[in-house]
Amino acid sequence: MSSSKRIIAIVDDDIRLLESLENLLESAGYAVRTFSSPRALLAAGLSDLDCLITDIGMPEMDGFQLRETIGRTRPNLPIFLVTGRHEIADHPGKSALATVLFRKPIDGQLLLAAVEKTFID
Repeated sequence: MSSSKRIIAIVDDDIRLLESLENLLESAGYAVRTFSSPRALLAAGLSDLDCLITDIGMPEMDGFQLRETIGRTRPNLPIFLVTGRHEIADHPGKSALATVLFRKPIDGQLLLAAVEKTFID
């Protein structure tokens, strides 16, 4: 990795998951910004982000809608979708929209490997 840290945003309405992923990614050397809602992320801006990890099931705007919104201005931003609802993860039309889809509970090592791979490719 270069001397400047890659910035990863995490959006989830579960504060415990935000804290857990923040700790995991920071321990791997990433700069992390956490948001408890898609609107908070959008208000903060997207220009300096290198990657996004977002929950699918959130009130007001779900992860698919957030991905679609971000795609209009940052179409090449790597986005990882996370869900605790396995029926969504198994739906081929929805999961095909994701760069990578993770089911909760998230395997931290798999997530780190997937994030690292986006910066190598």
